[in-house]
Amino acid sequence: MADDESGEDAGGGDAGGGRGDANEGKGGGRGDASEDRGGGKGDASEDRGAPDAGRGRGRADAGKGGADRLSRWTRFKHTPFFPATVIVLLISAGAGLFAGSYTFAFANPTPRNIPTAIVITDDDSAVRNQFLTGMEKALNASLKLHPYPSYAKARWSLEEQRVFAILRARDHGVELDVAGAAGATVAQVLSQAGGKVGRASGVPVTVRDLKPLQPGDPRGLAVFYISLAATIIGFLGAIQLSVNAAGLNPAERIGFNVAYAVLGAFSIAAIVDWGLRALRLPFAESWAILALTMFTSGLVFSMFNVLFGRWALLPTWGVMVILGNPSSGGAVSWPLLPSLLGTIGRWLPPGASVNAQHTAIYFPHHQHPFPFLVLGGWCVVSAVVFWTWRHRHPGGRPPRATPTRC
Repeated sequence: MADDESGEDAGGGDAGGGRGDANEGKGGGRGDASEDRGGGKGDASEDRGAPDAGRGRGRADAGKGGADRLSRWTRFKHTPFFPATVIVLLISAGAGLFAGSYTFAFANPTPRNIPTAIVITDDDSAVRNQFLTGMEKALNASLKLHPYPSYAKARWSLEEQRVFAILRARDHGVELDVAGAAGATVAQVLSQAGGKVGRASGVPVTVRDLKPLQPGDPRGLAVFYISLAATIIGFLGAIQLSVNAAGLNPAERIGFNVAYAVLGAFSIAAIVDWGLRALRLPFAESWAILALTMFTSGLVFSMFNVLFGRWALLPTWGVMVILGNPSSGGAVSWPLLPSLLGTIGRWLPPGASVNAQHTAIYFPHHQHPFPFLVLGGWCVVSAVVFWTWRHRHPGGRPPRATPTRC
């Protein structure tokens, strides 16, 4: 009995163990199958995802290559080499323009249109006409004749700088009066041509300089030099204020522009007159003209500064130096300049400054308002543009914080 019971127990145990093994087998099978199915799906998913990933990497690589190609110019523009390259090109072009403009104006001054007074009440009109025919041939018909009924009226026109010479018959010959102060180069051309024509035609010619230049300035260039200094130092001062005193507000910048214009003009006049004694200046008037010139030049740069930013020097240099100074009539009188320069020069600040100084020094009783109107006009226009666009002024200080009450 005992053995039977123990056998049954053992068999039942084996049977239970068998059932347990079966269950384990079934469970294990299901688990393996699940793992196989899961693994299969995972592998399939990985296989399907691989082509998409490859295409994504291809697009990324292509986009990266295009960005590299497109961004080279962009990256170059943000390096210091870009403005440096632009400056090299501009300086190269500016050097040629600078040399060309001065050579075009000064290298070969040629008579083009010289206003000349003719006194028509003299007796020896035949002699005068014979000499006049020779002069027009020698000067390629560049005389612009203005008839006057008397020598006094012709002389008044010379003082007003409306004509550069007076021609009249006198003592069986002709008398040619010039004004070196009105234009040294014009007086030289007329004097040389008059002597040659007189000798060729057998007509006695007397040449007189009614307005000679001062001994300290025999070539008449000192007025041009002081006006040139006022023009260039005027806008260089404005440049220095914008660079080294960038914290100035627009109104303060204009105030300091006035300060250096007044002091700089005094320095120019004092050195040329008191120091070098090259010119005897009507000091107060010359000082005022130079100060107005410097102030105008500084405002012109300030105007271009708010319009063109860091490239403001280019239009300033073009208007004031490349175009303005050669056409000013200071080095070569406007009747000997190319017609375009002779016309526009008096409308630019350098030409207006030269005209005002010439008249103040040599024709003190015949000063004209026109050059002052030109300088004043440039001042007003430049100041209005600068003030209107002052929000683009490259500088200034941030506004102070308004204190709040507790």
